[in-house]
Amino acid sequence: MPRIILTATSDLNYDRRMQRIAGAFVEEGWEVLLLGRRLPSSEPLDRRPFAQKRLNCFFRRGKLFYLEFQIRLFLFLLFNRFDWGWAADLDTILPHWLLGKLRKYSWVYDAHEYFTEVPELQNRILSKRIWSLVARCCIPAADEVFTVGQALAGVLSERYGRPFRVLRNVPERLLPVPEPRCPLSDRVVLLYQGALNAGRGLPVLLEAMVDLHEAELWLVGEGDLSSALRQMSADLGLEDRVKFWGYVLPSDLPALSLKADIGLDLLDASSLNYFYSLSNKSMDYLQAGLPSLEMDFPEYRLLHREWGVYYLLGELKPATVVAAVRKLLADGALYERLSRRALRAAEKLHWEAEKAGFLSIFAERPENKY
Repeated sequence: MPRIILTATSDLNYDRRMQRIAGAFVEEGWEVLLLGRRLPSSEPLDRRPFAQKRLNCFFRRGKLFYLEFQIRLFLFLLFNRFDWGWAADLDTILPHWLLGKLRKYSWVYDAHEYFTEVPELQNRILSKRIWSLVARCCIPAADEVFTVGQALAGVLSERYGRPFRVLRNVPERLLPVPEPRCPLSDRVVLLYQGALNAGRGLPVLLEAMVDLHEAELWLVGEGDLSSALRQMSADLGLEDRVKFWGYVLPSDLPALSLKADIGLDLLDASSLNYFYSLSNKSMDYLQAGLPSLEMDFPEYRLLHREWGVYYLLGELKPATVVAAVRKLLADGALYERLSRRALRAAEKLHWEAEKAGFLSIFAERPENKY
C-alpha cells in the first residue's frame, strides 16, 4: 500500500482542499497522514478516514514561527517513512526539498496561492526575498507541481520553468440539487465566507453596507482583520445588519449558502496573489445556485466566458458594490439567469469530476521502495 504525507500550516478542521485531497487518496487505497499545526483556538480534530496530526509550535507567527515549523516538520519527515510527500504552499516546501536530497523520496508542490505576492509580503522586502529564494531553489526539484487555476498555472510555469497542473478548489457536489433562486423583496442576505484578511475588500464591503439598508451581511470566518472589522462595523452603526459568524466547519457552509441571496468574493487587484486567485467560495456559490459578485480577474473572467455565471466588478469601490447588489435585486431576469447558469456549471465543476485527473497521475507512478 503506497503511503503519503500531506503537510500544511493550516488548522486541519478548516482546510477543505487538503481534506478533499487526503480523502481522494484514501479512496484509491493509499495510507494517508494529513499534518498541520495546532493553534490556540484549535478545536479537537474531526474524525476522518485518514490519519491526522498537528505540530505544536511555541511561536505563533512571523519569522520565528516559520523557522520553528520548518525544523519540526523536517524532523518529523526524517523519522517517518512515506512514498510521497505533499507540500501545501511554500511554507511547507523546504523540509520536503531537503528530505528529497537525503533519500529516495517523491514529493509534490501544491501552490494554493501566489505565495511570494501575498499582501503580507508586499512591504516586507527581506521576507519576500527569502521566500522567493526558497521558491527558486525548491519548486524545480518537485516531482509534480499543482496550483488552483489556469491563469496562475501559466504565471508559475513561466516563472519556475516547468508546467504546473491545475487542481481547482471545487467542492463536492451539493445534493439534493437546489432549485434556481428568485430574488427576494424583503431584506436580503449578502454572504461572505472565508478568511477576514487584508486584500479581500472587507472594509469596502462594510462601507457599502452603510447605503445598502435593504441588506444584511453575513461574514463567515475569522482572520487578521477580525477585531478591526468588528470595530468598524460598530463605528458605522451596522451592528443590527452585519453578523459575524466566526469559524464555521466546512460541512456547515452549504446550509448558509442556501439561506443567502447574493455571494460576495471581493479582492484587491494590488495583490498579484488575489489577482490570479480562484477561491473556494466562488465555487461554493455555484453549487448553491447563488448569484455572486466576483472581480473581473483572469480566473473568474475565464469561468464567466465559459458558463456566464458571475456578476463581474471592474473596480473595488463601495459605490460599485452598492450598484451591483441593487442591479441584481432590481433585475429579476438577470438574477434568475445567473442562478440557473450557476447550477448548470455546478454539474461539471465539482470535486468528484476534478479528482479523477490528478489521481490518474499517481496511478502511473510506481511506489517508492526503501
